[in-house]
Amino acid sequence: MKRCVVGIRGTSNGQTNGGAKRLPTVWFPSTATMAAVLSEENRALLRVIRDAQPKTLTELAALTGRQVSNLSRTLRMMEGYGLVELTRNVRDVRPTALATEFLVVLD
Repeated sequence: MKRCVVGIRGTSNGQTNGGAKRLPTVWFPSTATMAAVLSEENRALLRVIRDAQPKTLTELAALTGRQVSNLSRTLRMMEGYGLVELTRNVRDVRPTALATEFLVVLD
């Protein structure tokens, strides 16, 4: 699992590196969005995916006690930020956690 560098991209267009050596690989539009996406519950979900390596969302639902529809919605949102990969087979979707450690860069 790789460490993911995240940042917050505000409304200003003046994006500077500020001397940082690592630019964010995932940008969030606001601190509130970052807090929601990287909530304790979602980070725990990423760790379960990493450790158990479930083959389907149904298997992940059994491991976490969450409904498949709820997991699907959460994982699609996390996939949009590049934190999860969802591999679609004929009838199944296999989740893969792409990051479980996060370094937050603030200006």
